[in-house]
Amino acid sequence: MTAKTNTEKPFSKKWITSYIYIVLGTFSVAAAYVLFLSPHKIVPGGIYGISIVLHYISKGIFSFAPDGLPIGMTALAFNIPLTFVAVKILGPRFGTKTIVTFVLTSIFVDTLTHFWGERPLVQDDVLLSCVFGGLILGLGVGLVFKAKATSGGSDVISMILAKYTKMPIGQLVMIVDSIIVITALLAFGDWKIPLYSWIVIFILGKTVDVVLEGISYDKTLFIISDKHIEIRAYILHELNRGGTYIAGKGMYNGSEKEIIFTVVNRRELSLLQEFISRIDPEAFMSVIDANEIIGKGFKSIEEKINP
Repeated sequence: MTAKTNTEKPFSKKWITSYIYIVLGTFSVAAAYVLFLSPHKIVPGGIYGISIVLHYISKGIFSFAPDGLPIGMTALAFNIPLTFVAVKILGPRFGTKTIVTFVLTSIFVDTLTHFWGERPLVQDDVLLSCVFGGLILGLGVGLVFKAKATSGGSDVISMILAKYTKMPIGQLVMIVDSIIVITALLAFGDWKIPLYSWIVIFILGKTVDVVLEGISYDKTLFIISDKHIEIRAYILHELNRGGTYIAGKGMYNGSEKEIIFTVVNRRELSLLQEFISRIDPEAFMSVIDANEIIGKGFKSIEEKINP
């Protein structure tokens, strides 16, 4: 996700809300790593994945860090120069929020590790740790994204690579994170680590989507029926929903068709289908899950931009 320069007025409601999201998000990210992922050597990509690998392979090597390089400070050591390089190559696209995000994450990770130690919250169940670690990590990353910030790391590396390779950023993020996961396999020599790590990456992505878009039970409908007038009346007066007519033409005989486009919830879908089955059993209906609905009768654009 591309970070945006912070243009919010300091100490405004929007500014305060953004930084509350950042604090809660970075703490959640830190808790996921310290309590669930790092103790099991789970490496879900990103700069923190590299830092977890370096932490474990550096144990007993450095006199100043006999227990291994601290994960938070190691990640910070990567993120600072990476941000300078990104600004030089991509321009000033990384605002104060991004810097605050990766600094806070590093502080929270090492502070929690200092007080909690390296023991997992769930001692003998790696899969359970992966599930809840992925959920809490996704919650944290989602809150950071809602603040219009980014945690840096593999996102930034992917944006730099995209500038020179012209490949999609999303595809590059997957490639970079997969390389980091494979690095954990080479470092630890255990196939279970990358397999568990990919489970975390999957749960992380799904959770971020839920945080950003919410859990929607709404359905998008396209209805083609000769009884479109009756269906229109039912949608307007019985379901109290709106809709739009789309002019169409049948592919088989070229006849003119009126296509009804509307959005309803699951209960309303059941009622509408029962009604249509009575008046026109031959009607055609396409039902699509609606991830997010913005507009009158649902979430407004203002609520979306300024939650």
